[in-house]
Amino acid sequence: MSDLFASPKKKTNEPSYNASDIEVLEGLEPVRKRPGMYIGGTDEHAMHHLVNEILDNAMDEAVAGHASKIDIELQKDGSVVITDNGRGIPVDPHPKYPKKSALEVIMTMLHSGGKFSNKAYQTSGGLHGVGISVVNALSDVTLVEVARDGELYSQTYSRGLVTSPIKKLGAVKNSNTTLKRGTRVTFHADEQIFGNAKFSPTHIYALARSKAYLFRGVEINWVCDPALISANSNTPATATFKFPKGLMDYLLSELENTPTLTPLPFYTQATLNDGAGKIECAVAWLSQDDGFIKSYCNTIPTPQGGTHEQGFRSALVRGLKNFGEMIGNKKATQITADDLLDGAAVILSVFIRDPQFQGQTKDKLVSTEAARLVDNALKDYFDHWLTEDTNRSKALLDAIIEKSEERKRAKEDKELSRKTPTRKLRLPGKLADCSRSSANGTEIFIVEGDSAGGSAKQARHRETQAILPLRGKILNVVNASRDKIRDNQEIQDLIQALGCGIGTTFRVDNLRYERVIIMTDADVDGAHICALLMTFFYTQMRDMVAKGHLYLAQPPLYRIASGNQSFYAMNDAHKDEIIKKHFKGKSKIDISRFKGLGEMPARQLKETTMDPNLRTLIRVTLEQAEDVAGAVQIGGGDIDNLVDRLMGKSAEARFDFIQQNAVYAADIDI
Repeated sequence: MSDLFASPKKKTNEPSYNASDIEVLEGLEPVRKRPGMYIGGTDEHAMHHLVNEILDNAMDEAVAGHASKIDIELQKDGSVVITDNGRGIPVDPHPKYPKKSALEVIMTMLHSGGKFSNKAYQTSGGLHGVGISVVNALSDVTLVEVARDGELYSQTYSRGLVTSPIKKLGAVKNSNTTLKRGTRVTFHADEQIFGNAKFSPTHIYALARSKAYLFRGVEINWVCDPALISANSNTPATATFKFPKGLMDYLLSELENTPTLTPLPFYTQATLNDGAGKIECAVAWLSQDDGFIKSYCNTIPTPQGGTHEQGFRSALVRGLKNFGEMIGNKKATQITADDLLDGAAVILSVFIRDPQFQGQTKDKLVSTEAARLVDNALKDYFDHWLTEDTNRSKALLDAIIEKSEERKRAKEDKELSRKTPTRKLRLPGKLADCSRSSANGTEIFIVEGDSAGGSAKQARHRETQAILPLRGKILNVVNASRDKIRDNQEIQDLIQALGCGIGTTFRVDNLRYERVIIMTDADVDGAHICALLMTFFYTQMRDMVAKGHLYLAQPPLYRIASGNQSFYAMNDAHKDEIIKKHFKGKSKIDISRFKGLGEMPARQLKETTMDPNLRTLIRVTLEQAEDVAGAVQIGGGDIDNLVDRLMGKSAEARFDFIQQNAVYAADIDI
């Protein structure tokens, strides 16, 4: 045992490591050695945390009902002065350290303060007793002035050390100071720690304003040396903040003239059911999806959210679902909190006893009971808000359900897009794919029916031409729900074959073919199918049309033959022209009308419609559609209006269109 603590033999040139190498940091030395543990770093963002700590102490006095005014001043040399008219930090000797005042203990010792119990503060932002001592440790100059019991006191510090004893300066009423009651802290951030980092007037101004919103009973005065404010900044040199409507004022100031889904926001304040805290929130649902959530606990910003936000989300989504059930809207059950708060502007503030934060920077609330307290406190108020104006709430519910359905669509499209970037995806069984691996030079023919598909498969060039038969007329997607589109097998086959997604997830670069060719019979039914397909591509894959990938095949309607001569005609007028030109004077002419592509021999289909060297294709462009829309007087070239009028739900709109444009119709095939 005597050899137990003997120094072990060390190798030559090996650095020593023994008891003398073990350091013990005392007082505020740990803060200066590792400031990141206390304020999150040493950059400009972390330096502003010093302001937060002192301002939070002043706000705690206000929330406790002892202070009504706080002054914040940013001086020319970068010093920050924060004053409150609260009770003032105690200056009498500390019972545990009788040779030191309570002020000196608070300023120079970690984990000292009046917020470890509920004796001095019911709720507070300071919890660990390190805030003001950390500021002292990381400042090269700190001055604390206290006006308490009619007497004025002061003490100075530097880098965590006392530089002067506490001084009693006499009666407040006989002094020239503006501090008549409370505490004033002046500090200058240490350049040894923060280098050239500077305090931002804009940041501190916004912080001061937000604190005033969070506690409506406090007045906060802002003063900044004009030399520190840049010429292009909107930050004023002086301002006074006092907001009698609290978070409602805060929300309205953030929104300004932004359009919302409801005339007025949802706003409430309530006492938590433990009786020791309270909640205040204001929510507006915006017409655009550019919302935000700003949450606070005991006036401390929580940019990473936490359990209070969880309780808030739970209460609101459950309330809206219950409202939907009450009015018989079954789709309300699919709503999630993400749907409800997507595009919502939310300001949430809670005051709770002994909150638990994630780290000293307090960016996230982790108190487990906060979720339950907030949920229970909010649910009745939100239920009442929903039922007091059912028309407003129905409109909100419809908008949230639409977001929910859009979220589901995006998820489904994303899942589909994961399957389709390569040619190894699951393809429709009836697709006869081409063998070329790249899209260059390839084309897919969309044909009506298996019969036409059979002829086209025989007539195609297997390397570059793919055939996809569709069964009859596809769904009219205009005004069709996403569920209907998803459940339609023909459309799903088409989406999978093209491989580029639809709607918000459409990517033209993922299109598996260079040309998409609609090849239908040259009759009324074929024209209708063609219109339905073009409508689908325009509404769900518009960029494909815009980039010129969509074409219409031109199959013939007639075959005209006499002897060893044969010609194909696209329509009646073309037939008459061919007869007049090539068969004039001939008595025996064989004229056959194709009932459909399925009855056309593969050889004839190839030479008339599919052979790139012989066929005629019509490229579908948006410019053509605009010309058509303008020609038929649909809003001066408004394609969306044209599609909605001709393919939408309104039969009256189509009837009006027919009446207005019947005069232009000729050679109608009925």
